[in-house]
Amino acid sequence: MRLTRTGEEAAPADADPRRWWGLVVIALAQLMVVLDATIVNIALPSAQRELGMSDGNRQWVITAYTLAFGGLLLLGGRIADLAGRKRTFVIGLVGFAAASALGGAATGPAMLFGARALQGAFAAVLAPSALSLLTTTFTDPKERGKAFGIYGALAGSGAAIGFLVGGILTEYLDWRWCLYVNVPIAAIALLGALALLHDRPGHRGARLDVPGVLLGCGGLVALVYGFAEAESRGWSDALVLGCLAGSVVLLTAFVRWQSRARSPLLPLHIIRDRNRAGCFLTMLLAVIGLFGLFLFMTYYLQVILGYSPVRTGLAFLPLTAAIITGSTQISARLLHHVPPRMLLVPGMLLASGGMMLLTRMTVHSSYASEILPALLLIGLGMGLTFMPVFATATAGVAPHDSGVTSATVNTSQQVGGSIGTALLNTVATTTSASWITAHLTDPAQRELITREGIVHGYTVAIWLAAGIMLLAALVAGLMVTARAPKHGTPSDRPVPEPVA
Repeated sequence: MRLTRTGEEAAPADADPRRWWGLVVIALAQLMVVLDATIVNIALPSAQRELGMSDGNRQWVITAYTLAFGGLLLLGGRIADLAGRKRTFVIGLVGFAAASALGGAATGPAMLFGARALQGAFAAVLAPSALSLLTTTFTDPKERGKAFGIYGALAGSGAAIGFLVGGILTEYLDWRWCLYVNVPIAAIALLGALALLHDRPGHRGARLDVPGVLLGCGGLVALVYGFAEAESRGWSDALVLGCLAGSVVLLTAFVRWQSRARSPLLPLHIIRDRNRAGCFLTMLLAVIGLFGLFLFMTYYLQVILGYSPVRTGLAFLPLTAAIITGSTQISARLLHHVPPRMLLVPGMLLASGGMMLLTRMTVHSSYASEILPALLLIGLGMGLTFMPVFATATAGVAPHDSGVTSATVNTSQQVGGSIGTALLNTVATTTSASWITAHLTDPAQRELITREGIVHGYTVAIWLAAGIMLLAALVAGLMVTARAPKHGTPSDRPVPEPVA
């Protein structure tokens, strides 16, 4: 609902009667973007064999996507604000589908890497457009809670769904269908967008902040690339250190420039808001732990327990169901009754507790009694967290800043995923190597000791993930101090613009 100029509530008929169908379109596009970060993981061995990729180059199938996606999100968000959110949403869908078809038809590694980078670039346009359309469509707190509950569930569970879909397509069709599947999904979303979605005016007459684009996107690309390369090169490698140092320099210069730019790429009043900054940081820390979990559990289930790709995907289903339940049945119902941190803090504590349970796993662990309870706790905790983060971070933002705010939330998620994958994988591999070296005294026991060493490395890294999630709970408790929104009060009331 909106308020009229006299301060009275507008009639419910003023709301778009097709807004819930519009949510289906937005959610479909968001699901496609999120699951594409993991859907090719299980297909990667098949693609590597067919296209003749080396072990050193195969990571670029994943890295090319996350690098372009994470690095260009701020630019995509500002383009959505300047050019119109519906227009950029449609362009993102068409481009993403075309890049997916190109990747599915790849005849060599370079063609596949390029297609994945194009996917990431169009995802950087599509994702902030989708979230900002959701922000400007649902303004009543009660409806907003339901809408963001669905959106948060997809954002949190999309990666797990990607493992399942990737396993099914790879095992029963072909690895190329992990990319081709995006074409019909995008086509359906495109038809729905043209018929159902509506936009509000953006920043008419404003110009794109070119120096901000170069500094901000350059800094994010250097950061994501540095963490991605750390997986294979190690943290002491000169290229990795150079990228991370360069990202610090570029992002510092970006912040200084944004304080002086006439039309900044990221208006600093967006991140100066205590609640919004707390949500960005909570999202970053939460995803560091979650994406590390996806990496370890995929290898643990397939390599240690011997699961097939489809069975591995099915093993993630309870996690997905728990995220959806936490987002749509708990967070969405409680957000307009309790302050956001009353959901964020318990959510991160539950997820951390689930991680701690996983540290007990061994080479002979039972899925039903030892793995499943931990996945349910983690999923429920993440479901409680994602929805209030999205809703609180985008609340009270002026319409012409909704795209870049949405992009900043997505950037926190993507950068967190890159950091989590690289950091926790490095911890796991180095710890495993040290443990195996110390315990390999009998060559006849090499296979068993190696498997136990790998699992030991996973558990050490998962302990670190649990600690990071505890830190996320602390950040949410101290920084996110917003009150529960009142039903009937518009959530899109613009925050005051700073006086120049």
